[in-house]
Amino acid sequence: MTTDDMLLEVRGLKKHFPIRTGLMRRVTGMVKAVDGINFHIHKGETLGLVGESGCGKSTAGRAILRLHEPTAGEIIFNDPVLGKIDVTQADRETMMKIRPNMQIIFQDPFTSLNPRLTVGQIVGEPLEIQHRASGSELSDRVAELLNEVGIRPENMTRYPHAFSGGQRQRIGIARALALNPSLIICDEPVSALDVSIQAQVLNLLDELQAKYGMAYLFIGHDLSVIEHISDRVAVMYVGYIVEMAKTDKLYFSPKHPYTEALLNAIPKADPRLRTRPERLLGDVPSPANPPSGCYFHPRCRYAKEICSVERPPLTDIGDEHYVACHFARELSLTGVQALSDIKLEMPAAKNV
Repeated sequence: MTTDDMLLEVRGLKKHFPIRTGLMRRVTGMVKAVDGINFHIHKGETLGLVGESGCGKSTAGRAILRLHEPTAGEIIFNDPVLGKIDVTQADRETMMKIRPNMQIIFQDPFTSLNPRLTVGQIVGEPLEIQHRASGSELSDRVAELLNEVGIRPENMTRYPHAFSGGQRQRIGIARALALNPSLIICDEPVSALDVSIQAQVLNLLDELQAKYGMAYLFIGHDLSVIEHISDRVAVMYVGYIVEMAKTDKLYFSPKHPYTEALLNAIPKADPRLRTRPERLLGDVPSPANPPSGCYFHPRCRYAKEICSVERPPLTDIGDEHYVACHFARELSLTGVQALSDIKLEMPAAKNV
């Protein structure tokens, strides 16, 4: 892909939250929720951002949209009209022009919809704010969007409480789709849904992407979901991206010990693939007081002295496979094992 295909570039993004204590509420520390991450998204592709709860992935997604004001870094968005814009430096007027092309699907379908508005008002609100439609034209567009996501248009006068969780998330998708965005941040959009409903919503997102060509930053912690929908995957640990690669390469040939641990923890339904995963030692460090050097080194079985002193940069080791590990080229790690790789030993036939 060329630079013209680049939709979003995130460079050194940080988001630190102050810790305030005492009667005077003085700042006594910082929670480094996002601590200098770098990644990019091409037009029409899906980048999966995966990690444990609390690693900063949702904060990163919101910082890109400036729902959280970034502490530092650059967010270069290639707007279809304005061209490349640093979102962190954009004024209010510029942000109003950019926002139609950068939308979000929130995690919780029960709290992300205003209970006092009808479905038609919820989906039509972005169109009204951006002065895209009004009157009968607005109603027709809302009906079209609802039909697109599998909700009957005649339900637009009903309120969110009348719908199931899966239906509410479809309404949230319709709202995000209303302004024909180039990029949608999917903030764990299926984690609150039943497994069967998850599959329906994921298939819907795939169909919409194929039809409209938007890009997704898909945030999640379920590695099976991430594998299904992503073209590339970035792995976060304590506010920092430790590995990023094409999905197949990362799942079958990881280069960071943390990625290996995550993949080995995936439950396997087939008994021929079941192994006893090696548990990581210790606990996830606090983003308010991370360890020196590589944040993962206190739990890493491959760690050496340099790991506790120097934090490795995210480096391309070839074919757009980025790893933040001093020994990425030396380690031979275990990824997901394909069923075809398992050789079954059939018992010899007995003579009767």
